[in-house]
Amino acid sequence: MKAIVELLLAHKMIFKKLHPIDKKALGTRKKIDIYEGVDLHSNYVAIFHLVQKSRFLRKNADELEQLFEKLKLLQDHNYKKKLLLYDMPLCSKAKALMKERGWRLIDVTA
Repeated sequence: MKAIVELLLAHKMIFKKLHPIDKKALGTRKKIDIYEGVDLHSNYVAIFHLVQKSRFLRKNADELEQLFEKLKLLQDHNYKKKLLLYDMPLCSKAKALMKERGWRLIDVTA
């Protein structure tokens, strides 16, 4: 949790509340950390932290969007912002698709 907060602070993102979401409740076994946060403007933000060795492809983007829809149903809440913190190579088509769907992408490979 501390690592996520430090990553977000490095990108000038401060949250009043930040708590993890159980990925088992969403029915996934992926190596992904999911957080729900409230920023200083009282906007709810869904944060996905994904670390993998293989390239993030378009099919992964579709799977992530489905996971986000499950999260909205589980929490019974619509999120103002969607944030993906990734630590892997990202396919250009997947990146364009994610931005088109309203995701903010942050590369944390530094």
